[in-house]
Parts: sequence; C-alpha cells; structure tokens
Amino acid sequence: MHTIIDTAVAAGTFKTLAAALTAAGLVDTLNGAGPFTVFAPTDEAFAKLPAGTVDALLKDVPKLKAILTYHVVSGKVMAADVMTLDGKTAKTVNGADLKIATHGGVTLNGNVHVTKTDIACSNGVIHVVDAVLLPPA
Repeated sequence: MHTIIDTAVAAGTFKTLAAALTAAGLVDTLNGAGPFTVFAPTDEAFAKLPAGTVDALLKDVPKLKAILTYHVVSGKVMAADVMTLDGKTAKTVNGADLKIATHGGVTLNGNVHVTKTDIACSNGVIHVVDAVLLPPA
C-alpha cells in the first residue's frame, strides 16, 4: 500500500494537486506517518477556478498552504464514519472547520461534492472532491 502522495500521483488525475503540494512544501508531511484524511480535488476541480488562480497560488506559498491544509483532517475518517457527521463540522489541519452534509451524497461547505470515497493509503485515506475547498476568509 502506498502513501497518500504516491497514491495520488499514481492515479494520474491529481497532477495539479501534486504540483501544489510540492510548491507548498507539504509532500514530506503527507508522506509522513499520519494518519490523514485528504479531500483531494482532481485536475478538473482545479480547472474550475478562475483563469490564472492556480498560477497565482503557486507563487503565493502561504495562501497555497492555507488552502491545501484546509483539505486535510487529522486521523483516518472513512466514508461510513462521515455518514454519521451530517450537520456537523470537522476541524482541518488549517484550523478552520469544514461543514458536512450527507443528504443525497456527501457535500462539504454546501457545494463541494465527494465523488469517490475510501481510497486507502498506508498513512490515511483519500476522498475525491469535485471542487477546490476555500477556507473562510
């Protein structure tokens, strides 16, 4: 079984995320012992951001790090566990909360959908999301 980083890279649909994690200096952290739960935006999710946003973020490491750590929760939270959290929040590594809803599938902050769950890794789990989560300002 591979780490979160190795699993994401091998999937081939997280190239932007991998580049962002590298630029933010978070690769070693997510290759660490964990466990971590990562809500991973696909390349398509990053493409939904306004033009130029990704390039700007890659140059603004503090902001990039804040956004990326908003996609990570400490511990290994499997889909079955998330289903018990409807209407609750989860504290992210960033320090801000994610709002969780489970009606008609899992959504985060009301508009980001979890599209694939429980991709097991040696140091946690990946859940795929269809948009980039932006922490509260």
